[in-house]
Amino acid sequence: MHKTLLLATALALAGVQNLVSAEAAGASTPDDTCYLFTYFTRNGEDGLHLAWSRDGYKWEALNGGQSCLTPTVGTAKLMRDPCVTRGPDGTFHMVWTCGWWENGIGHASTKDFIHWSAQQEIPVMASEPAVRNSWAPEIVYDAKRGEFLIFWASTIPGKFPETAGSSESELNHRIYCTTTKDFITFTPTRLFYDPGFSVIDATILPANGRFYLIVKDETVNPPKKHLRIASSDDLAGPYVDLGPPFTPAGLWVEGPTAIRIGGEYLVYCEAYMKKHYRAMRSRDLKTWEDVTDKMIFPNEGTPGRMKHGTVIAVPGEMVERLRAEPAAP
Repeated sequence: MHKTLLLATALALAGVQNLVSAEAAGASTPDDTCYLFTYFTRNGEDGLHLAWSRDGYKWEALNGGQSCLTPTVGTAKLMRDPCVTRGPDGTFHMVWTCGWWENGIGHASTKDFIHWSAQQEIPVMASEPAVRNSWAPEIVYDAKRGEFLIFWASTIPGKFPETAGSSESELNHRIYCTTTKDFITFTPTRLFYDPGFSVIDATILPANGRFYLIVKDETVNPPKKHLRIASSDDLAGPYVDLGPPFTPAGLWVEGPTAIRIGGEYLVYCEAYMKKHYRAMRSRDLKTWEDVTDKMIFPNEGTPGRMKHGTVIAVPGEMVERLRAEPAAP
């Protein structure tokens, strides 16, 4: 049987959902599941990188550590902060930061992480001519509404004056969002989350029938730069009850991504000032343990080290194909 047909069959039989829909439905993880990490290196100029793991602790770069997809959209043509989710038809959709000072984000889709659709730039903040940026987009599938939710951080000059100047370069972020069913039409951009401080790098972790929004407090004066968690009964929000920081004090981190593996919740993040990846572990989302010393990440301590990405569960067959068939960027 042709490899593509085998892969499609495996995907259908495995029934591996993206982390939002699977956790929300209380689905168990199939025995042949592996974990895929999408990330970028350096400034994101060479595109998408992939790593894989069987247990969420030992990560190995795929494609010989080379890029799997070259960016073609955006003024700067970067592919930073790649976030992936799986739709109900088995297609994986990826969004990313396509430049430092853009009003749009990048999008492309794939069935296997080898063959990709044409890249598109989604002008998510085109309605705000003065917007400074569109950073770290995330995408999740909202099974309740049958649509994709995309959210990101932007600074709109003049808004939220109470926290003006609290981040570097006069940035003052809030989280905005849009939704789509087909990646052709999008709902009007709206404010998604305002915690009362400059906030970036939001990601959603479903657990215990609820949704947990993990965010970075981007305040630099006084220094915060830590991760906190709010929650909601609905994927679309509102998110409330923001908890205290759960990452180590004084350690500036960003780019959280989270997943449940067995009875553990793992949150990976980048300690960008120290130039290495970290991980926190919890069983109840209240008590956290730093498990960085138990992790193995590819290319740590080199210019090609991992930066801000997303972890997802995928069928083991998909990883085996990726290991055997290098992608052409």
